[in-house]
Amino acid sequence: MTIEEQVLQKLRGMPPEKQNEVLNFVALLESKIEMEKPHRSLLRLWTDLNVEITEEDIAETRREVWADLSRASNL
Repeated sequence: MTIEEQVLQKLRGMPPEKQNEVLNFVALLESKIEMEKPHRSLLRLWTDLNVEITEEDIAETRREVWADLSRASNL
């Protein structure tokens, strides 16, 4: 008997509220698996596009965003 069959057999013998707990536990395990997946770097995604972003570009964007936020908070 496979693990899946064993789990199903035990699950079928449980009351509905316990079956729901099992379902919630499975959802928790799925979320943990999703979190363990490696994240893809944006830099690698841009490699084929020949996009060059410098530290100065990032600093300038930060200055612009903070300036916009400052103006918005003064309204």
